[in-house]
This record gives sequence, structure tokens and C-alpha cells, in this order.
Amino acid sequence: MLINHLDRPAIQLSATTNSILKRFIAKTNKCLIAIILSALAPMAAAVDFDITIDNITRGLYFTPIAVVAHAADVNLFASGVSASTELQTMAETGEIEDLARVLTSSGATMDNNPAAGLLAPGATATSTLDTINATANTQLSIVAMVLPSNDGFVGLNAVDIPTEAGTYTFYANAYDAGTEANDELRGGGDLNTPGFPVPEPLNPVLGTGGTGVTTTTEGFVHIHRGNLGDANTAGGISDVDSRVQRWLNPVARITVTVR
Repeated sequence: MLINHLDRPAIQLSATTNSILKRFIAKTNKCLIAIILSALAPMAAAVDFDITIDNITRGLYFTPIAVVAHAADVNLFASGVSASTELQTMAETGEIEDLARVLTSSGATMDNNPAAGLLAPGATATSTLDTINATANTQLSIVAMVLPSNDGFVGLNAVDIPTEAGTYTFYANAYDAGTEANDELRGGGDLNTPGFPVPEPLNPVLGTGGTGVTTTTEGFVHIHRGNLGDANTAGGISDVDSRVQRWLNPVARITVTVR
């Protein structure tokens, strides 16, 4: 290899010097490439955004809703996997305090209960979040218990939060936590207790005297099959009115508006 500097005579390098110089140039090039790629890589961005949650069912209510921006390594639930105790509590009782406590400790950004209670069929709740002080929170999840159901919940699971201004729409399915048998019967709504809670809006539209649809517990989170119900308001197998409270997925429309 020959190197000619200005008008000086060319210098013949030894094989050892030539090898060292080649390694130096190669290493320098790798460093430059790494710096360029690092500069081009997408960076976490703070986002200020509104979330609108529409209950698009005919006869289901959503219990207090948890709206969460969280890091990519955090998951509220996963299909085919046993529910956490916090998810089970939310799905069976409608309480979100335990879930909120765990998520807050992980650094998540949350807005709890934007509907200030139950979200009725056809109703809308609006929430606002920002990740200005938590740029690692790039995922959006939303959960709430579905009533009437034993352990059903509406779930939007870890979708990427858009970073460009605009309006984005997602649809959320109802999942089954798999922690309680779907007997479809009135109950107290306590954890690990058969039956589902019956808040006042549901009381007059539910049946009574059902014998129970099933006693089987699945044991893992999965897409909910929907209520079976029946049309017998004073007996039958279920206290759920199949004419009003059956459903097909999706059950909620989520609109994210990034400013």
C-alpha cells in the first residue's frame, strides 16, 4: 500500500504497519456508521393526547375504566396466560385500585374512572394523558369490567401511542379473565365468589332464578364468547336477558387525538 502526502515521495509501508492501518480505518468507519445510525434512530417522544371511549354495545355497562400509558415491557394482560391477581380483581369486581397501584409503581401514566362511574350502553367517556415527564410510556392500554358478566372485561392491549398530530381509531374486544365460571347469575360480585355484581342500572333489566350456565373455569385469559342468556326472566339457565345483553366483539371504540 502506498500513501502520498502532498508532494512528498511515496512511502512503502511494511506489512505489519499496513495491517494496523487497515484495522484502524475499518474501526473508524464502524464508529462513524454507529454514530450516524444512532442519530437516525427514532427517539421516544412526549405526547399530549385525548382518548375518547365509546361503549358501542346494546346492553352492556363498563365499570370504572383504567386508561394507561405504559412502557413496552409492561402488559396488563396476555391471551392464553393466567390473569394476574390485580386483573382478576378488576374483571370480577370492577375495582381498579389494585391494578392502578401496580401500574403506578411501574411508572405508568394513568387516568382512572374518566366516566365517574359506570359507562352505559351508547355513552362516551373522555380522558387526557401526557407523557411529557414519562417518555418511556409509549403504549396505551384500557381495561374495565363488562356487566353483566362474571369475569369479562373490555381490553385494549398495549397499542403504540401515535406521535404525530392527528386522530386515530381503535376497536376493543371483550375478554374473559378465565378466573370465574360464567354461570351468568346474580351475585355479590366479591372476588372468588360465584355470580356477578348488580348495580342499580342493571337490576330492573336482569332476570332472576337462573340455575346457572356452567361451573367450569377456563384458567386463562381469552376472547370472551359473549353471554348466552335466555328469554326467561323468572327462571331458565341464566339471569341475563339474551334479547338485550348478548354481544359480539368489538364492544368499544377508542379514539386517540394527538395534539
